[in-house]
Amino acid sequence: MLAILKALAFSGGDWIIWALLLCSIVAVAVIIERGLFLKKEEAAFLALRKLILTGAEGKINLSEFDGASSRLLAEEMTERSRKKPFNNDIFAAKSWPEKNLLEQRLLILGTLGSNAPFIGLLGTVLGVIKAFHDLSQSGAGPEVVMKGLSEALVTTAIGLFVAIPCVIAYNYFQDKVQKILSGTESLIVFLRYRSE
Repeated sequence: MLAILKALAFSGGDWIIWALLLCSIVAVAVIIERGLFLKKEEAAFLALRKLILTGAEGKINLSEFDGASSRLLAEEMTERSRKKPFNNDIFAAKSWPEKNLLEQRLLILGTLGSNAPFIGLLGTVLGVIKAFHDLSQSGAGPEVVMKGLSEALVTTAIGLFVAIPCVIAYNYFQDKVQKILSGTESLIVFLRYRSE
């Protein structure tokens, strides 16, 4: 076991660069997929909002709209036909599955955003270990260590390069999800008060 750990420590951080490259491919795929999905959800919400605020909700066929907001509004129409009062707790319970659908795969971005710098740092540490090991084996001067250190620092830079867009995208998408859900809730409250 100790031999395996030593071999890993002396391997340097090259394999971590490949792991970070794979992470960046996954991140780009998630960012594109979630961006397109949430853009569609936001467009459906804005179209419904416009119709409701102009007083045309009686003419709305919610089945024509695809999205979390239309499904939540359809449930509201059912509740309203039963004359049940609006309740924030009930809305939170009913919107939970929709929230999960909207936030799907955002955990990947959050995880990569918070852990990619540490993965890069691990590569740097392994690179430094390898540089000093090479120095002790070759007996050469500090230029061996400097070359190894410069190569090792690349993994930290790549880790940050992966993490920063992930964190930005994660925060942006979370904001979109909250705006869609809170906007839908405000439309439901608006419909309730207008019908009274």
